[in-house]
Amino acid sequence: MSSVSSASYRRRAYPAARRSHRIPVAIGSTISLLAITAVAYLLWPTWRAQPVGDPDRTPVSIGETLFNVPTKAFRVKFQRHSGPQERVDLAFLYPSLAPPERPKRASPQDVEEFHPIDRIFVSIAAHRDTLDPQMRLRTIYPRYLTPSPQPADDGLMLRPFAEGSPYGSEDLVTAEQPPLAARCTRDRQTPGMCISERRIDGADLTFRFPRQWLTQWRDVAIAIERLTAQLHAVRN
Repeated sequence: MSSVSSASYRRRAYPAARRSHRIPVAIGSTISLLAITAVAYLLWPTWRAQPVGDPDRTPVSIGETLFNVPTKAFRVKFQRHSGPQERVDLAFLYPSLAPPERPKRASPQDVEEFHPIDRIFVSIAAHRDTLDPQMRLRTIYPRYLTPSPQPADDGLMLRPFAEGSPYGSEDLVTAEQPPLAARCTRDRQTPGMCISERRIDGADLTFRFPRQWLTQWRDVAIAIERLTAQLHAVRN
């Protein structure tokens, strides 16, 4: 009889013990859930209030060379990200050298009117061991130039490329102080444009600007130097 009573007592005690363990666990879980809910409720307005947008500058690596690019300067949307890239295309207002604002929707009047170019275009690309721009200036271009240079404005020298050469519709303009070297197309039905190139480590920088700016070529040369220094500035 005693053994039967003992077994019956154990059967009644075990469920009670299990229930006694479940109660603290359930209370603890409920408290944790309430705490998480309260924190989420309190922080939710803060999360929504945080602005979502790009940082002021985007670090990119081109030809294993680091550049810090103003985010608004990217001309191509899919290039607007950090990390290694093969090429980026940029634009800067001149003479401020600030990144341009987002373009507004053009009206029919804007399409009909001619607006002069007010920015410098910059492309940065991995050079992949192609000929250095300075070497091209010294060894390739002279083969196609006309015999004698023509003095231009205020210390700028201009030499046309020979007709029938690969650069037949262009002129080479050079200056020493401040240094400038550019190939410029001639004004035709459309205004001429100039290209100035330079190399930094594993990347080539190509600057494009209107030929008419050569009347203030010193300012243009200084602007190119400033942009080069700003883009290649390594920030800690």
